[in-house]
Amino acid sequence: MKRIALVSALISLAAITAAYYSFPHLFKEPLVALNRTMSGLTEKTVTLDAHEIHYLEGGDGEPVVLLHGIFAEKDHWVDFARQLTGNYRIVAPDLPGFGESSRLTGQRYDYAAQTERLKSLLDALGIQRAHLAGNSMGGTIAAMFAIRYPERAASVALIGAPHGIRSSQLSKMDRLIDSGKAPLIANTPAEFDEMMSLVFAKRPFLPYPILNDAQKGAIRNAESNLRLWREQLKDRHMLHERIGELRVRTLALWGSHDQVFDASGADVLRRQVKDVDVRVIQGIGHLPMMEAPKDTSLIYADFLRAAVH
Repeated sequence: MKRIALVSALISLAAITAAYYSFPHLFKEPLVALNRTMSGLTEKTVTLDAHEIHYLEGGDGEPVVLLHGIFAEKDHWVDFARQLTGNYRIVAPDLPGFGESSRLTGQRYDYAAQTERLKSLLDALGIQRAHLAGNSMGGTIAAMFAIRYPERAASVALIGAPHGIRSSQLSKMDRLIDSGKAPLIANTPAEFDEMMSLVFAKRPFLPYPILNDAQKGAIRNAESNLRLWREQLKDRHMLHERIGELRVRTLALWGSHDQVFDASGADVLRRQVKDVDVRVIQGIGHLPMMEAPKDTSLIYADFLRAAVH
């Protein structure tokens, strides 16, 4: 009987494994939901100016708004947020044009438009003042919002290099852009893998159903993504010209192995931002909240405690 039970268990395991890789879409949503639950986050929606905005929310306390980078999405913050929902109200939106939120033909998704949409989102959620943290594009939106509306930004954290700083050393992505390429646009599985190697110094574990869904989405949206990429590229060094106007307390965590924006750009922040704590995180690439979520969130939690008191 024990042998029969063991054989049955092995057959069941083999069947589940085969389904996991053959029908990954069946597993994606349960895996995402489980991870959100572990961090105390739930998904919600709100409609603003014809855009349906999907966002994650959880926790109580002062509001902390987490803003993802270009072609990224809200769930990239879930592991990072796990250390924070016990003390803060966390809001992580899919910015308009990205993730599950609406992307509308004829709408602009440049920094000026996204900064105003962030204001509209905070208004809709009843948030008058928030701590803003962002990665890459999200970091730039956070900084531009704090410059435009300083009374509504309690602090700014750049969790990974922001877009728009002119580094003294060209990054790998800078060189690819200068050669006429769009390295964050993936038209094939091979290009998606190259993109992953560009943004990560050490890839985090991503369950196959989630990774497969991300790959298919990137390829499916490649043409539309290129339009947004070109909108961002016209503001390629905008933040470099404006960052000195930032007046709120600021944290900057820049990966030493960032191939998207070279770590020499951290020196610009040290020189130009009045109240900034700049740390170059060794061995980390462009997405520290995914590569080292616990370590970086603990640094951010310490920063928040100091900013609150």
